[in-house]
Amino acid sequence: MRAPLYSATDDELLSQAAIDDPQVLYRRLRQTMPLSRVADTGIHLVADWSLIEEALHREEDFSSNLSGVLFRGADGVPACFELPESDAINVIATADEPDHGVHRELLQPRFLGGRIDAMEQRIRGWVRQELTPLLAAGGGEVIELAERVPSLVVAELLGLPTADSERFRLWAMMGGEMLAGEVSNEQLIFLYEESTAMAAYLGEHFDLALQQLDESPDAPLLHILAKGVQQGRIERQEAIGIAVVLFGAGGESTAALIGSALYALARNSVLADQLRNTPRQVARFVEEMVRLEPSFNFHYRVVRRPCSLGGFDLQPGDRLMLLWASANRDSERFEHPDELRLQRPRSRQHMGFGRGPHFCIGAALARLEARVVVEELLASTTAIVPMEGTAARYARSIFVRRLESLQVRLHS
Repeated sequence: MRAPLYSATDDELLSQAAIDDPQVLYRRLRQTMPLSRVADTGIHLVADWSLIEEALHREEDFSSNLSGVLFRGADGVPACFELPESDAINVIATADEPDHGVHRELLQPRFLGGRIDAMEQRIRGWVRQELTPLLAAGGGEVIELAERVPSLVVAELLGLPTADSERFRLWAMMGGEMLAGEVSNEQLIFLYEESTAMAAYLGEHFDLALQQLDESPDAPLLHILAKGVQQGRIERQEAIGIAVVLFGAGGESTAALIGSALYALARNSVLADQLRNTPRQVARFVEEMVRLEPSFNFHYRVVRRPCSLGGFDLQPGDRLMLLWASANRDSERFEHPDELRLQRPRSRQHMGFGRGPHFCIGAALARLEARVVVEELLASTTAIVPMEGTAARYARSIFVRRLESLQVRLHS
């Protein structure tokens, strides 16, 4: 049986309204068609918790490889853009076993709790550095802070010179643009040129790491990847691909989380005061933000063989869009799912960092960065309010839930 069309208007998912507030669409999908197809693209939306969880446990049917993405065609109709097969694309989050296990095993030791905790004071210093001019000016554009801090953290992790941090900020924020759903020819040219520059830059620093390998437990990730190449566990192209992915996964996603947290505080002074008075609750606030506004609305899976999901037939080459942002508000899973509740039981049992074998390897680091930003901002202010005459603006993307602009007044 074929899945139903998700909407009478095929471009609804790609509309500005859905980007500004995707939950209107997601709510309707959960209630009426938890698995539905997007026009004739071969792409299917998976909207409720149970179906997404089932798909995640069926890797024999659904590959994590990124082989095609939804976009608006020249005629305005949704289409699927087929991506070339590449070891540089299908790494970490988009790799299948056994490759995924090898990539994760190489990186995991650097993301253990103790090593992440050891970065807190360095991160706190960067946050204070970024906050100083904002506080002196009585406010301004806080998304610059939200983007710069994760870019510095990614540079530190990889072992790159922080003097190039503005370049890293650009590269980190462009990670999700190919999955945005609507990319102009000019943007495609820009993305190609910057991606080429990024790969060349990372390649140079990777080769330096190969020549001067740091084999200590706290070695930068480029050195860990270089050691993996030396040992024959991965190829050089895979290593560079992993480094590229870490920019987006560690940069853009964390910037998106921080931006969402700051937006929530600016819109809710009672909540901000509560957290200011009881800072131990900031970690719970961050967790609820991950659930309510996950940085990535979805990830893709590609159908490997004829099978079914939710009673509907799927064919090899079809794609699933696993809607994390929808599952996180499933009333079958969460009580009062649209509310921010600091005392929510099982607060980490959401899909904001994915779920299962592909659970985000950097989740602890993202939580730490967001917590430190919120703690430092609240400790330095008595009030955070939206700047009059301005409006928050989201990136034009169906994939990433990231603010591009948020101007606030900060009262000390």
